[in-house]
Amino acid sequence: MHRSIIIAAMLIAGCSQAPARPTVTDAWVRLAAVPGRPAAAYATLHGGAAAAQLVQIGAPGVARVELHESRMTGNGMMAMDAVAALPVPAGGTATLAPGGYHAMMFGVPATVTPGATLPLTFRFADGHAVEAPARVIGAGEAAPH
Repeated sequence: MHRSIIIAAMLIAGCSQAPARPTVTDAWVRLAAVPGRPAAAYATLHGGAAAAQLVQIGAPGVARVELHESRMTGNGMMAMDAVAALPVPAGGTATLAPGGYHAMMFGVPATVTPGATLPLTFRFADGHAVEAPARVIGAGEAAPH
């Protein structure tokens, strides 16, 4: 009887462990209000067994994607700075969201329209890559979730 309890406890503990590598969920892209201006991409990154660094995001046909961080300045204005990487804690989460870390997408093809799905590839410093489908929304639409 005790042996079956120990085995059951081990199975339950194994199910609750973080995945070995980072994963990505809830990816979405907000198109710019003015055609030709940059779009923004957002997602939730779930850390794996070890801490990771997101260093790049790519999308088919998109000329360039930069990681940025928005922050409030001392005079109450919002500023945006490019960052080299986004830390993803082991077993934790990191979020690309409006008003915080996000990805600016330059040169988004005109064929990418609201309602479409755009595959995003998230690349980490260790070479690991994760592809996630991103729902595309228009500039004035409410964020998904």
